[in-house]
Amino acid sequence: MSITKDQILEAFAAMSVMEVVELIEAMEEKFGVSAAAAVVAGGAADAGAAAEEQTEFTVMMTAHGDNKVAVIKAIRGATGLGLKEAKAMAEAAPVAVKEAVSKEEAEALKKELVEAGATVEIK
Repeated sequence: MSITKDQILEAFAAMSVMEVVELIEAMEEKFGVSAAAAVVAGGAADAGAAAEEQTEFTVMMTAHGDNKVAVIKAIRGATGLGLKEAKAMAEAAPVAVKEAVSKEEAEALKKELVEAGATVEIK
């Protein structure tokens, strides 16, 4: 039985950011390609798609604010990252906390992070 694209996408959605990064690196190594080259090549095609209504959003934390501990807890809850990874993400601001999420999920995450003290944008 083969795996469908939807099943693959669902598996990606369940992964943490760090797991996705590791998976991309493994695919680049196995197939001898670079994901960066695919993004550059696909950029021209994406220009026309930008005119369509946006359905996937990226939650960007631009600063962790004064209460870094609360922000780290919020990141851990939203992403499933470990303490070390969540701390690194908070300190790396500006950083994408979650990508390709629905508008509702993006708004909920933004609210949670702002309540914890972070400065957040939705792109």
